Amino acid sequence: MFRGGVTGFRPKSIVSSTVSDSHTWNLIYMQLLLEEMGHEVVNVGACVPEELLADACLEHRPDLVVVSSVNGHGFNDALGLIRHLRAVPGLERIPLVVGGKLGVDGVRDVGFTRRLLNEGFDAVFAEHELGGFREFVTARGLRAVS
Repeated sequence: MFRGGVTGFRPKSIVSSTVSDSHTWNLIYMQLLLEEMGHEVVNVGACVPEELLADACLEHRPDLVVVSSVNGHGFNDALGLIRHLRAVPGLERIPLVVGGKLGVDGVRDVGFTRRLLNEGFDAVFAEHELGGFREFVTARGLRAVS
């Protein structure tokens, strides 16, 4: 509840790593960024199997799912992940973004962004595109209303 008894919109987001990425600092960073933008955040953690992320999405029904990877293997993991999630009834249209160091050379690897978008991600962000991520979240109406 906000001042005057008016309830505002507070988006819910899930933050997750890929199955092979054990890094957590990037997940905490994304969690804090989204919380700063007014989101309620469920941080699923590192080395997340596809089934676990699907279960978390079905349980929490987020407005946005953010997949972050910094180990250089995110592209391959993200392909399997998006194919799995889009095949789960109820998750076909859930907003999903992926970002970070998706290949050993970031997202500059030939065709990474295009292929991930074609498979079903709503956006793909390189490791230094934080401004673009903020713009994406804001443009989708995923900022808290007070």
